[in-house]
Amino acid sequence: MNYLIVGLGNIGKEYEDTRHNIGFMVVDETAKQAGATWSLLKLAYYTEFKQRGRNVYMIKPTTFMNLSGKAMNYWMQQLKVPLQNVLVIVDDLAIPFGSLRIKPKGSAAGHNGLRSIEATCGGQNYARLRFGIGDNYPKGRQVDYVLGPFDADEQKDLPALIDHAVKMIQSFVNIGIELTMTNLNTK
Repeated sequence: MNYLIVGLGNIGKEYEDTRHNIGFMVVDETAKQAGATWSLLKLAYYTEFKQRGRNVYMIKPTTFMNLSGKAMNYWMQQLKVPLQNVLVIVDDLAIPFGSLRIKPKGSAAGHNGLRSIEATCGGQNYARLRFGIGDNYPKGRQVDYVLGPFDADEQKDLPALIDHAVKMIQSFVNIGIELTMTNLNTK
């Protein structure tokens, strides 16, 4: 069985520790725990490892967020991974910071990375791990908030949340989306 884990974010130093790059942070930690290293290949940073006899491929698209679908589609085709074995890790304004929710499908909800994936990869029927970043920003300052760093209080909680997200990825590969939702989704 082949699985593709896609961490969404933007490449470049200026985006490194921003809320919008939580997908990159989660797959970086997943790779670290698996002892896997990244290589810069076509349209993405790429790594792979085996987990309980399954092939786990991970990418961090180098296309910038609004073209994430191009990288995901390319790697799905290259690696022959069916859409039901793809998991996208994404920041989500609609859920509070500290909340992690995995679900089998859903709308892009205004997220440019998900919108690109939807348009390029054939719809909304792919799993996503939504990492809550909250919506604690003044009216009209959404872009600054999303592209800004986590605040000091959030940074204290971040390692444990990222670790929980890694467990959700491992669970998705091992036992599937339904049981992972039941066992590991947080409020």
